[in-house]
Order: sequence, then C-alpha cells, then structure tokens
Amino acid sequence: MPQNPPALRPDIAPAPKFGEAPREGQPRIGMVSLGCPKALVDSERILTRLRAEGYGVSPDYSGADAVIVNTCGFLDSAKAESLDAIGEAMAANGRVIVTGCLGAEPEYITGAHPKVLAVTGPHQYEQVLDAVHAAVPPAPDPFVDLLPASGVSLTPRHYSYLKISEGCNHKCKFCIIPDMRGRLVSRPAHAVVREAERLVEAGVRELLVISQDTSAYGVDIRHAEERGHRAHITDLARDLGGLGAWVRLHYVYPYPHVREVIPLMAEGLVLPYLDIPFQHSHPDTLKRMARPAAAEKTLERIAEWRGICPEITLRSTFIVGYPGETEEEFEHLLDWLDEAQLDRVGCFQYENVAGARSNALPDHVPAEVKQERWARFMEKAQGISEAKLAAKVGTVREVIVDEIDDDGVATCRTKADAPEIDGNLFIDENTDGLSPGDIVTVEVDEASEYDLWGQRVGAP
Repeated sequence: MPQNPPALRPDIAPAPKFGEAPREGQPRIGMVSLGCPKALVDSERILTRLRAEGYGVSPDYSGADAVIVNTCGFLDSAKAESLDAIGEAMAANGRVIVTGCLGAEPEYITGAHPKVLAVTGPHQYEQVLDAVHAAVPPAPDPFVDLLPASGVSLTPRHYSYLKISEGCNHKCKFCIIPDMRGRLVSRPAHAVVREAERLVEAGVRELLVISQDTSAYGVDIRHAEERGHRAHITDLARDLGGLGAWVRLHYVYPYPHVREVIPLMAEGLVLPYLDIPFQHSHPDTLKRMARPAAAEKTLERIAEWRGICPEITLRSTFIVGYPGETEEEFEHLLDWLDEAQLDRVGCFQYENVAGARSNALPDHVPAEVKQERWARFMEKAQGISEAKLAAKVGTVREVIVDEIDDDGVATCRTKADAPEIDGNLFIDENTDGLSPGDIVTVEVDEASEYDLWGQRVGAP
C-alpha cells in the first residue's frame, strides 16, 4: 500500500494533468509547469488565453509546435531543476519559451540555454502570448474551438487553486520571491468570488485559496468593498464558504486577525485547516530571518485557535540550518514543536539563493550539520504525526475521493489533508461506484506515520 514520503517538498505543486485531444491541424503548445501552486495557476491562465485563441495543449514534447516552461526560482536547487527542464525541452522539442520566477533573471537562463525563443518574467501573460504568436501563429476555428466556462485547468476536475493576490510585502532575508513577483497586489473580492462561483458551477468540490500572504489579502487596497464583497480574508472566507465547496486556506501568516477566521471553521463554512509558514521558533533566528520574533505569542494563538475549533489542523514549513543557527536555537525549535504539536510539517535545509540577503550573514552552518538537524527535526515531526493519526483510528470522517486505481483502491483525503503535500486516506473495499470528487463518510481503522485507511460507512 502506498505511503507519503517523509521528505515531501512543500513548494511543489501537483503535476499538471492534460486530457484534451486536439483537432486536426490545430497548432499545439506544450507546457511544463514547475514550482508552487501559484505558478500552476499562472500556467492555467496562460493556457486558457491560448486555448481561447484556438491553440491546443500537447501532453508531450513530440506533439507540440512549441513548449512553454514555467520556471521556479525559490531555491538554487529549484533554479537548477528549472534549467534542467529547459534543457530537456530544448533537446526534445527545440522551440522553447521560458516564463515564471526564474524569468526575472533572463541572462541566467540564456547563459545556459542561448537558443530559447524568449524569456519572460512571472505573470507576464501578454509577453508569453506574444512569444507564442511569433513562434506558432494561431489558426482558430470559431466553430470548433470552444473554451470551457471555467477555463483550462491543470488539476483534477474536482479541486482547483484560487489565487487571491500577487506579490508580498515581507522582506524575509532568505527569500527573493518579492523581488521577482513584486509587492502585494490583491484582486478585487468580487472577482475572486465570481471565479470561485464559476469553478463550483463547473464541478469543483474543493477550493484551495493561495497567495504569497493570504492573511494580508486586501491590505493594499484598504479592504475595499465593491459589488457587495469586501477585500478582507475573513469576509472572503465567509463568502467562499457559502458556495457549497470545501474551502482550504494556504500560506496564512499568524497575524492577530486570523483569529476571526477560526469561528468560520467551527461553523463548518471553511475547512478547519491552516497552512502557516512559521519557519522557526527561536527569537534570535527569526530576527536574523527578518520575520516577526514573537514565538511565545504564536503558541498562545495556537492554543486560542484550538480552543475555538478543537478539530483544526495546523500545517507549517520550517528552515533548519539557517546562518547562525546554534545547537541551542535548534533545540529550542524541537522543544517548540513538542509544545505546538503541529499536525503536518514540511522542512527545508537552508540554501543560499542568488540575490538573497541571508547569503551575507555570518556563521553559515556546515552541510553535514544541516542534514543531521533536518533528520532530527523530521524524526520529531514524524513521531507527532504518527501519534495524532493513531488517535483518529475509530473515528468517522468525511473524505474526498482523488483517484481510483486499477485494483479498486480509492485514494482519498480528509479535511485535514491538502492535495499532494499532506497525507491520504485509502479505502480498499466497497469502492464500486465511487468517482473522483465524491465526498463520502469513512470510519478510520488503521494509521501509519502519514496516512490513514478506512471503510465506508453505510456502503453495501
């Protein structure tokens, strides 16, 4: 039986899914989408625009007239992966357009791959379209090329990412995403709600709300109210919660006003789930990161959230081996994790990233120490996860079906699990008639470190 790997990368989006067969003679574009879910949404928007102009989407290099590679620049290792992907596309197809976060450094790309057709930065949709037009002129057929009302989706039909803003106002020393994507720019609330309505009308059962800083949504536009919808995360969560789909909040910084969202979770309007990038616990480490250094208040807030909504699931990511991190600071993180008892945890070993201010900090931690601390951290996190999942055995849960394999085993998720980054619940009996997107009731009968197994309640 499959289980989730303990080193699951928290910055990686699900693999894009392509399912549409192109018409004869239709110009076709391939898409390689790397990095986070926010980049996957950018890929969907690009393909939606191209699809509206009559282009088809090719699932492989050989069938594509050109290939777009949407890159990631989050870490140096991610940059290397992006260069490798560009090289693979060049070797297999030869006509490659590069976009995304790494596109903010065009010389870095062209230095390695001088024959790419064009390089554009993140969310520069018009420039990408111009490059595609130059490489592969459109040939639309207005009688055949009908665009689905929900646009082109690269995720399974039953869930979709909903991006509510671009950019970030934080100045964390280890991160260059604000330099690539700019300062916070929030979408109008009515536009977000309308997109969500269209997605739900098209069959989406779960909305995954994403941005660089979800809890800061609307700050830049002074929480403007337009067409009956206010640009504030609490109001938006309430509006989305009324659409009848699961609503899951990602990338939520623990500002005090996040408390206002928790009652919506207790009421069942929003999934009892928060994805919060704590990054570390020690005040000195947080200060060197240029992040808020109130770890004690964070523990108080976690306790308060659990008091309001005992079922809440907390997921977070952390960095170990940050420059200057002492053994005492790392032990503080382990002790904090013991007290916080987070449900889902991802962890990075610190890496230098070209352009990040943290590169210049003194006392960089040796690679072998980072690896050793990462292993100790993950052992601690795994033990917490194992105990929390064991406590769910015998309980009854609602789950959403993601996939049914050839053996009839259903891969599902509880409300505590986001796709690709968290655990799964497997049903291996009485799955006849189940389809992806179905929401069913299950009694949990087995648990491992990361996953659950269960039986359908009331199934024949």
